Amino acid sequence: MSGSSPDGARSGLRAGIALGVFILAAVLIYTLSDDSYLWFKAFHIMAVIAWMAGLFYLPRLFIYHSDVAAGSESSELFKTMESRLYRIIMNPAMMMAWIFGLFIAWQGMWFSAGWLHVKLLGVIAMTGMHVYYGRAVKAFGRDQRPRNARHWRIMNEVPALLMILIVLMAVLKPF
Repeated sequence: MSGSSPDGARSGLRAGIALGVFILAAVLIYTLSDDSYLWFKAFHIMAVIAWMAGLFYLPRLFIYHSDVAAGSESSELFKTMESRLYRIIMNPAMMMAWIFGLFIAWQGMWFSAGWLHVKLLGVIAMTGMHVYYGRAVKAFGRDQRPRNARHWRIMNEVPALLMILIVLMAVLKPF
């Protein structure tokens, strides 16, 4: 598979180093700063933006990938793009969004709040979409076409709907 190329390995290593530096910075901020809540909130927002960008872009790649012949040069390019987007951007961003989000909820003592329960259900559903997309990345990597382009056009809208629910809960805290 194209993800095992030297360029892919270097990209993965760079992403791992960046993730490590990011986590180290978070630990230092938490231990040394009186404003760790605000820092973690900022990190959470950055991670969510990166994760959402991937959740919006990956199904677009699937739409185009569905329409090209398996084994073609275009198909191989899509495999590389999908795999790197998922492994190097989306996975770390999702993990950081969860970690920082849970810290914020703990720090704000919101675990008994109804709005947080609804938000977490939305985030769990978003994580389910993430896993579903990951399975599709693997299927496309094996030159399978798990679904047609129409299906991926519909699936492209699900993260947007979940995002609306999640943002409304986080900002309005209606209950």
